Amino acid sequence: MLTVFIVNSLVVAITVVIHYEFLYRMTRWLPKLTLPARFQIVLAVFGALIAHAIEVWVFALTYYALINIQGWGFLSGNFNGSLLDCAYFSFSTYTTVGFGDIYALGNLRYLTGIESLTGLVLITWTASFLFIEMQRNWHLDQK
Repeated sequence: MLTVFIVNSLVVAITVVIHYEFLYRMTRWLPKLTLPARFQIVLAVFGALIAHAIEVWVFALTYYALINIQGWGFLSGNFNGSLLDCAYFSFSTYTTVGFGDIYALGNLRYLTGIESLTGLVLITWTASFLFIEMQRNWHLDQK
């Protein structure tokens, strides 16, 4: 059980650091652009989406690795063992859409639970970031 905790914590830490770095760098980079404020906001949205996609893939790669290690459990349902199926499962879990045609069994269940919580927190963090960016830039194009 300690190994499960360590692996889950490591994956969460990696995704939080990725998210922090994306938001931090966008905060520093966007004001330096000579683009209209509305395009800066659009770039912020695309940057956030890229960050989330990378984070989902971190979880997907973890699922893919763990299903091939004895004792971690497996993904069941409409699942063929491919990396793309792991990514699909990760996207639905991260966005808290929920389990549908693929679901986790064994110790992987703990990773799916923490991925949902992590996705919820990071998506909320992105919403706060974009709200601040819009407050800072929205009035610049309103004349």
